[in-house]
Amino acid sequence: MAIRGRRVPVVPCLVLGLFVVLAVFAAWIAPHAPEQQDLMARFTPPFTSWSHLLGTDALGRDVLSNVIFGLRVSLLAGFVSVAISVTIGTAIGLLAGYAGGGRLDNLAMRAADVQLSLPAVLIALGALALLGRGLWKMILIIGLVGWAQYGRLARGSVLVERERQYVAAATVIGASPMRVMFRHILPNVIGPLLVQISVDIPRAVELAATLSFLGLGVAITTPALGLRISQGYQYLLSGMWWPSIIPGAVLIALVLCENLIGDWVRDIADPRRRARSD
Repeated sequence: MAIRGRRVPVVPCLVLGLFVVLAVFAAWIAPHAPEQQDLMARFTPPFTSWSHLLGTDALGRDVLSNVIFGLRVSLLAGFVSVAISVTIGTAIGLLAGYAGGGRLDNLAMRAADVQLSLPAVLIALGALALLGRGLWKMILIIGLVGWAQYGRLARGSVLVERERQYVAAATVIGASPMRVMFRHILPNVIGPLLVQISVDIPRAVELAATLSFLGLGVAITTPALGLRISQGYQYLLSGMWWPSIIPGAVLIALVLCENLIGDWVRDIADPRRRARSD
């Protein structure tokens, strides 16, 4: 199957779809509660017990159940945080671009420059160190960290679009600036925004996992993939590899699928990439 001459990445779409289904229906699919402990069954190897198909960790928690619930946390962090970034950044970019060189434009772009000059992980770590751990705190901070790219992208597109004849026509017939921006200009800048979204979702998933691995992301009772990797890696040299390697492999598969789908989205949405490939 192909769209606009680009073959749909079937396998990544199927795998990502499976992950989404597992995340949405985790409470019904997971064989155990993620925090349920069975100290008598601690470090059960994978595929040796029907009760714990992927084994258990140091506290006897089921690895499969924690992976399923961890997918929910990763997908939630990726999609919701990017939605926050897109909403804030696009609104600021539209206003700044339509203002075109005024104080609002200069202030917004200088703020974006400062934001982009600092590593996102350092900003997030500092904010979480001050505010404390928590899933929704982490999602909000990741979303706020990522607004600048969308702001600059939306502003650049608006600077081009506002010179088009359809904008002049809408202004002549009495359309308000807000209507011109959101009703006429915004639909014409969605393509570049989609390209950026396809890049940022896997980055947000990685950042959420990194923060959780470092101990400043989700609460310690939350079954996040990054946190489970952190809790299991200390046993790698002792031969108990599955509490860390299995969540890590699932995280890699999730990010890889999102990146492959993102490449396909960029090929479709970005006319310059289509022209070069043709």
